[in-house]
Amino acid sequence: MKTEIRIAGTGGMGVVLAGVILGHAAVVYGGFEAVQSQSYGSEARGTSAKSEVIVSDQPINYPKVRESDYLIAMSQKALEMYISSAKKGSVIIVDPDLVDTKDIKGYDIVEIPAMKTADEIGLRLVSNMVMLGALVKKSGLFPLETLEKAIADLISTKALETDIKAIRAGAELV
Repeated sequence: MKTEIRIAGTGGMGVVLAGVILGHAAVVYGGFEAVQSQSYGSEARGTSAKSEVIVSDQPINYPKVRESDYLIAMSQKALEMYISSAKKGSVIIVDPDLVDTKDIKGYDIVEIPAMKTADEIGLRLVSNMVMLGALVKKSGLFPLETLEKAIADLISTKALETDIKAIRAGAELV
C-alpha cells in the first residue's frame, strides 16, 4: 500500500502544518513509512503553499508526490495548479465556499465546508484541521485517534482541544 497526498492552498492556511501532522501520525502512531515535503512562496502568507505526504507500508524510494491519490485543495488556485497531477478517479477534498468544482469530472469530489465549520468552532485557523479530519476519515489510512495523538505531540496545549474538535468535525462531515 502506498498513498500519495497533496495538501494545497494559500500561505497562512496551515497546509504545511497539516502535512507535518499527517506524516508524524503515520510514522509514530500508525506504524507506516512516510515522507513529507513542502513548498511555499518566500512571503509565506498569501502565496501558493503545498505539503506532500507519502504514506506506505514499504520503504519509499522517491520522496515527491507524482500523482496524488488524495488532493486537498483549499483554494481555487490550488485546485487549478494540482488537478492535472491527481490520479483519475482519485479523491479531491475541497471547501465548496472557496473552490468551484462544477466543471471537474472523473474524480471523487468531497465537499467539506472547512472555513464555515472552523468559524462555528470559534477559530478560523483550524480549517486545516477540519480538512485533515475529513482526509483521515475518507482515506481510512488509520484511525482518527492516531491523528489525535500526533496533534497532541505537535500542538500547544492551549490550542489542542480546539484542534481535536476540528478534526472530529471534519471526520463527521465525510
